[in-house]
Amino acid sequence: MIKTRKSWLILLMVVVAALAVGCGTATAPTGSGTAPTSKPIKLGFSAWPGWFPWQVAEDAGIFKQAGVNVELVWFEGYLDSINALTAGQLDANSQTLNDTLTSVAAGADQRVVLVNDNSTGNDQIIVDKSITSVAGLKGKSIGVEAGVVDHFLLALGLQKAGLKLSDVNIVNLETGAASAAFAAGQMDGVGVFAPFTTQALKRSGSYPLLTSKEFPGAIPDHLVVTGTLGKERPADVQKLVDAWFMTVDYIKANPQKAQAIMAKRAGVSEAEYKEYDAGTTIFSLQQNASAFEAGNDMTRLNFAAQEVGKFLLDNKFIEKPLDISQVFDPRFVRAYADKKR
Repeated sequence: MIKTRKSWLILLMVVVAALAVGCGTATAPTGSGTAPTSKPIKLGFSAWPGWFPWQVAEDAGIFKQAGVNVELVWFEGYLDSINALTAGQLDANSQTLNDTLTSVAAGADQRVVLVNDNSTGNDQIIVDKSITSVAGLKGKSIGVEAGVVDHFLLALGLQKAGLKLSDVNIVNLETGAASAAFAAGQMDGVGVFAPFTTQALKRSGSYPLLTSKEFPGAIPDHLVVTGTLGKERPADVQKLVDAWFMTVDYIKANPQKAQAIMAKRAGVSEAEYKEYDAGTTIFSLQQNASAFEAGNDMTRLNFAAQEVGKFLLDNKFIEKPLDISQVFDPRFVRAYADKKR
């Protein structure tokens, strides 16, 4: 899920140095249920099953119920949402850990305040039927966006098989273009995420050789806010986090209505959307709280950030080791959990 790195990192550093993110005043205390009166939070999201619930929040009126003024901004290209957050055109965005860490390394002030989901199969390395094992990837051409989570997934799979990224021929393409190129038979394999997996699998005989299901916790997806928003409008950030958990409850109570909304936003049929369910695990409140706690496996954000940071550094997507001490802000999830006790 991030996009081409080297070309936009330079732009990112310039933008961070030149722009400041604007913000409004805080609204009434969390849980007041009053109509939101503050400047809207501009929240970006793009094509990923773990982020389509934001469309449910809007269509079902859940933002209003939570008392938060949200301007939901859809991006056809995920990279565009990353750049918009960095440039101060958004207050919050739905993005992966890889992308947040890369942005922070370039100077952006961003905070992870909520885990939307973990990828549990919807990130895939899809190959031609002639490739029957990970070892068989050696010397093959694999289309993937450099630095994206599917690049990371490929690295994990190769490492497990005793290979390195240098053992394969990486064809650096935007995810949609990579999916189309593989479907047209132009490469031996491709690393893509849903819903682009559907397009890639149209190639006759193709199948997923590796998926994120095999690497629990390796690909978490988050709600990320600017440091400014978290500092100056914490009440609104809290209501935004509350709205997410309210939406998760709504989806459980109204699965057919919610699925219709999400399938429409994804641009696929409801039947196709059902196929994504198992591949993305939407996090419960308890799973969120646990993820923010320190630990020594990929299900804990601090450990996952260290491993992703190593990948980014080793592959020269960042220039020096990251300080992750300020990246995670668990206070909003914890406050919601306290209210529910």
